[in-house]
Amino acid sequence: MDKLLSEIESYWSTRAEGYSEVNHKELNGIQKEAWLKTLKRQFPEKKKEELKILDIGTGPGFFPVILAEAGYKVTAVDYTQEMLDTAKKNAGELCEKIVFHKMDAQDLKFEDNTFDVVISRNLTWNLKDPKGAYREWHRVLKPGGKLLNFDANWYGYLYDEEKRRSYEEDRKLVENENLDDHYLCTDIDRMEKIALQMPLSAIERPVWDRNILKEMGFESVSIDLNIWERVWSQEEKLNYHSTPMFMICAEKQQEDLQKAKDPLWTEPGTKKSGFLRLAGGEFALPYTVICGSNPGKTVLITASVHAGEYVGIQAAVELADQLKPEKMNGRVILVKTICRKEFEERSGSICPEDDKNLNRVFPGNPEGTRMDRLAYAVVEKLQSVADYYIDLHSGDSFEELTPYIYYAGKSVQQVREISQKMAQQADVPYMVKSNVGAGGAYNYAASCGIPSVLIERGQMGGWTAEEVKSTGKDVRNILCFLGVYQGLRSYSTYYPMEIENVRYQSATVSGLWYPAKKPGDLVKTGEYLGCTKDYEGKILEKSYSDLNGVILYQIGSLQVIKDGPMITYGSFSREEDSRKEKITAYWTKRSDSFKEQRRAELHSDMADKWMREILKYLPEGKLRILDVGCGAGFFTILLAKLGHEVTGIDLTPDMIRHSRELAKEEKVSCTFKVMDGEKLDFKSGSFDMVISRNLTWTLPDAAGAYREWIRVLRPGGILLNADANYGADNFADTSGLPANHAHHTVGDAMMQECEEIKRQLPISSYIRPAWDLETLGRLEMEKFSIDLGISSRIYQKKDEFYNPTPMFLVCGEKRS
Repeated sequence: MDKLLSEIESYWSTRAEGYSEVNHKELNGIQKEAWLKTLKRQFPEKKKEELKILDIGTGPGFFPVILAEAGYKVTAVDYTQEMLDTAKKNAGELCEKIVFHKMDAQDLKFEDNTFDVVISRNLTWNLKDPKGAYREWHRVLKPGGKLLNFDANWYGYLYDEEKRRSYEEDRKLVENENLDDHYLCTDIDRMEKIALQMPLSAIERPVWDRNILKEMGFESVSIDLNIWERVWSQEEKLNYHSTPMFMICAEKQQEDLQKAKDPLWTEPGTKKSGFLRLAGGEFALPYTVICGSNPGKTVLITASVHAGEYVGIQAAVELADQLKPEKMNGRVILVKTICRKEFEERSGSICPEDDKNLNRVFPGNPEGTRMDRLAYAVVEKLQSVADYYIDLHSGDSFEELTPYIYYAGKSVQQVREISQKMAQQADVPYMVKSNVGAGGAYNYAASCGIPSVLIERGQMGGWTAEEVKSTGKDVRNILCFLGVYQGLRSYSTYYPMEIENVRYQSATVSGLWYPAKKPGDLVKTGEYLGCTKDYEGKILEKSYSDLNGVILYQIGSLQVIKDGPMITYGSFSREEDSRKEKITAYWTKRSDSFKEQRRAELHSDMADKWMREILKYLPEGKLRILDVGCGAGFFTILLAKLGHEVTGIDLTPDMIRHSRELAKEEKVSCTFKVMDGEKLDFKSGSFDMVISRNLTWTLPDAAGAYREWIRVLRPGGILLNADANYGADNFADTSGLPANHAHHTVGDAMMQECEEIKRQLPISSYIRPAWDLETLGRLEMEKFSIDLGISSRIYQKKDEFYNPTPMFLVCGEKRS
């Protein structure tokens, strides 16, 4: 026998009597009914006598006893004989309805598709191979059967200092309340040694469980992180406050006949609309499910979590019509109004029936008020099937806001990172990392392992066609990024800047609100933001900023209420913009082929053609020239051959390495440095000329780059930039290029990568060179010239150097 398994069995053999006493407390307390109600709510819709239930790791038999008393037939298994003997003793006459087996949870001796329900409590954390156990439990379940697993991160404090402190606080609290300490009455040292050998002790759950269960083929997996509030006694709540129990409810994939009855399923390549009934028919929500022609992930999109926010509702309505099944991989579920009744009755974001805001009560409670029940139903039916989640919001009737997007930041690293990347696809100026794990629909989904974002666009309870169109574009961009929708990301005006340290200022008094700023305005520490006055004009409260940042939203109505929202702002994150990393990685992969292209170009008539063009703008004498984005050094080397003092810079180290190699081959003296073209490490006025080719279209902040290039020019210095409207072209389409063209040698995957990068760059959506002239005109430039015919003189034949996108040449002189 496995030594560790033997030790686990031995430990739990010594615990059988004490564990049984705990079960007796449950049987004689409020937990019995609470547990029975919880289990029955999740059972498939069958008669009691038809249900086949398996309790794995039954221990002293609590679940079989309460279920047998209620008229169910149960099979119960445990690896420890002493536990089984105790369970039989506790069951007494009920044993005729219970079948007991000594069996390993990781190696069940049952046929496939045997049980309608598999239940387990406080077992998976104690398994050497929990993934293997889940695989077995899935195997013995019938199609459409339910797995109910109740567990917790029981020994996470062995790996996390913060959890250790919380655990020790629980011990003190239990002692102060003169209660039995459920930890100290066991052989805690022995148990901790076992726990240190268990894989799940060091893993943040239940995100791990959800991922594994979905991977195994469970069709839906819902998680209730608040189940402990409904089934634990007060003593248990105090003992385990730092380790709350969660419930995982997973449904095995149904057979085709069953699946056809599922409202969230439709034939591949089709869409279906109607009303989705939740919570036994209490809620009927307008929805559309679109099933792609190809298999893939499921994206949940919801609107009207706040009933008075209309941009999201209309965007969902239009997306349901516009998204095409033939372009989809996987499935999109669109719920157009979550709070349908409140929307139709124009009730706003607070439900009149229970005075609750739905987006504050997730995961909800099936026994609670209307909003509690609705939240629970959304988690159970909708979030349970989702792989990703997009929640659509806007400003309520009293809220002004600048467009921005939240992404879920309170989850495991992988979920945070995917959520952030989803947010980066939106065409909004700001993105905010949320550090809330529950309450909001998207926050809660992320805490369960579903990457999630919330889009904010529109204000003051209104909507416009442009706002709806922009939100729809954001959603499509996210779907394309996730691979759920086929197509390229749309061009963006913005790449969202990260906002952190968000301040949600609430009013301390009711009164009349007079803001001094607008959403989107930048603020400084100590700056006055507005005040609240009474009806006589007396100032009751003033608001000041306590950081440098930007206003995201504020109350737009004259009225503010005590403890209600007043103004929200945050600071700019110091986190690096990931686009430059992507750009550098891309050009690193292309650097070897780029070197060969530039070497060939230096020894072709292209060199002479370019020199003739550049000489038109070169001042007299020996010049100090900066070649920005020099790549493999083509311009740097040409100009150095004329005797100028030339420095070439590039962000990609491999490009600089190849530049030096080519310069050595060409026997010219020039300087090359790895440097960011947007942040130059040169003193102001260092150069007589700044030249660049095919760079500005790759820059996240092209306007900032122009500002830097002009700064390092001397007064009267020349800026020469050759570029093109590459943003308007699809680089992935190489059908019109000659067979020996460089884009063919690069490969489709690389061209697609370039295409995805450039669509996250605002400059791709600008009209150029008009934008360049406007931008330079606002800076210290004068005496502009623009050449739109340079391509016709440079690229006279379709060869390996051919550029299919017409180039322009912008020349400006710095003001003296």
